Amino acid sequence: MLFVAACATTPLQPSRPENVTVTFEHPENFTDVKDSFTGSLDKVRDGYLEDLADHIKENASRFLGDGQKLAVTITDVDMAGDFEPGRGPSAMDIRVIKQIYPPRINLGFKVTDAAGATVREGTRQLRNLDFMNDPVATMRSSETLRYEKALIDNWTRDDLSGLAGAQK
Repeated sequence: MLFVAACATTPLQPSRPENVTVTFEHPENFTDVKDSFTGSLDKVRDGYLEDLADHIKENASRFLGDGQKLAVTITDVDMAGDFEPGRGPSAMDIRVIKQIYPPRINLGFKVTDAAGATVREGTRQLRNLDFMNDPVATMRSSETLRYEKALIDNWTRDDLSGLAGAQK
C-alpha cells in the first residue's frame, strides 16, 4: 500500500516528442514492412512505421535534457517473425513468430545540444536473439510491434541514458 501511494505522488516527466525527429530512409526497401501480402501494402507499411516513429519519439524524449534534440534515421526494419511459404493461400497473411525470426532495426542517430553541437551520434544494428523472453516485450503482449518497441526501449535506455547531464 505504501509503495502504491509513493508511485501515485511521483510526478511524471513531461513528454517532449517535438525534440525528436524520425526519418525512414527508403522504407519501400525495408526488409519486412514490404513483406505483406495485403493489397494495401503502402498503407500497412506506413501504419507500422508511424506507430514505430511515435514510440521512438515518446520514449527517446525522456532521455533528452533541455535544448537537446535527437534525429533518428531508420535504414531498415525486419519485424519479428516471418511469412512462411507453403502454409496455403488462406495463411499468406499470417506472420509466424518463432525464435529463429528475431526483430532487427538498423538506425543512425545524432543528439545535439541547444547550440547545435553534437553530443552523441552513431549507427546501431538493434537485434535481440532472445526476443521472445524479453521482459520489456512481455509487458506489451497485446501490442502489434511489441518486439520492435522493446528493441527501441532497450536502445534508448542503453545508449541515450545520461544525456540530460551530458550537456553541462
